[in-house]
Amino acid sequence: MITRRNLLALGAVLAGRKALAQPARSSPSPSPSPSPMSSKPGLVVPNGSLLASKVIAGARVFHLRAEPIRHEIAPGLAIDTWGYNGATPGPVIEATEGERVRIYVTNALPEPTSIHWHGVLVPNGMDGVDGLTQASIAPGQTFRYEFVFDRAGTFMYHPHVDDMTQIALGMIGMIVVHPRGGEPHARDYALMTHEMRIPIGTSRVDPLAMTEFNVLTFNGKAFPATEPLLAQTGELVRIRFANLGPMEHHPLHLHGHFFEVVATDGGAVPASARHPETTVLVPTGTTRTIEFRARAPGDWPLHCHMTHHAMNQMGHDAANLIGADTRGLDAALDRIVPGTMVMGARGMDEMSTMRMPQPANSIAMVGAVGPYGAIAMGGMFTLVKVRDRLAGTADPGWYKAPAATIASEATAAELSRDGIDPGR
Repeated sequence: MITRRNLLALGAVLAGRKALAQPARSSPSPSPSPSPMSSKPGLVVPNGSLLASKVIAGARVFHLRAEPIRHEIAPGLAIDTWGYNGATPGPVIEATEGERVRIYVTNALPEPTSIHWHGVLVPNGMDGVDGLTQASIAPGQTFRYEFVFDRAGTFMYHPHVDDMTQIALGMIGMIVVHPRGGEPHARDYALMTHEMRIPIGTSRVDPLAMTEFNVLTFNGKAFPATEPLLAQTGELVRIRFANLGPMEHHPLHLHGHFFEVVATDGGAVPASARHPETTVLVPTGTTRTIEFRARAPGDWPLHCHMTHHAMNQMGHDAANLIGADTRGLDAALDRIVPGTMVMGARGMDEMSTMRMPQPANSIAMVGAVGPYGAIAMGGMFTLVKVRDRLAGTADPGWYKAPAATIASEATAAELSRDGIDPGR
């Protein structure tokens, strides 16, 4: 029996709630142009940056500042959280094998913190575990860490004080240490995954969440705000994945190519142990580095293959209406919540095209306008844009495929020729 309580419970799948809604968007947001990338050859951090450094008295000196920040995940969703140097993830620390580094860490948070150099082999007193290897960094204090990067690799940094809160809020970052003798020239990218629980309509991350994360990101951004990764056909491409998310593992899948896992945070994978893959699992607390040759022009998706992770807030806290006969519910519910429209009985794709009003500060199925219509993605999803020739580091726009290579509706003549009956 449908009761008033049951009807109200359907609210999570209803669009048009006037009391909560913001003005409807007229169309999905277009794919954004990337911000200028670093002019320094080598490592590129889409949507992010490299931490500034200078060499003093034989050491490369860095400064990290742990602080509350305001961060935009995608147009329509901005949050108040914690990070480093104004960002989450924090800027990438880049150095060379054998370099001595001196890293100052200032605590501008309301509670103590520390820094652990995840995967880096350091003296015990530099390991960054509050109460065990060091005193905590109190609010207002600045600590100095100094050590030598004795091996190359892709590593991470994060607090080891109140880990559940500080890491969940976004206090994470990557470290890239290049081999002393150099490495094969490649388009070299650094991508950090993360998941958060942000109650719809709010701007505060819930650090107590252990399941039902509803915002999934690459380098702190959700599609369509993720900057594309660019490559020319034939080029070697290296992507360094890092995962310090609170609870989730991410099977990251690349379309149109196969790759090899060439390194983990433990070190290089011997050539004899490598094999071709199209998906790599990046468990929480690990890094994985892949390499491949850009083989064919196109706009190739790169995304987490946990389906909710590429959809963000859309499927959370909603009743399952698939297959339900909802005729008449609109009128019944409109008496309780004026402007109600029941959706979801035929799937949720219509939400990506109808652009119904949404609660303020939410990006449920925000999607983007692609060359053939709406792209119904909005989370841990980005694009690898391969072209035969690139002009600098600007986004080349959408790929224009030759007409004969585009999937299209079959004609009656084609169906008859090949003996296909669509009714069976």
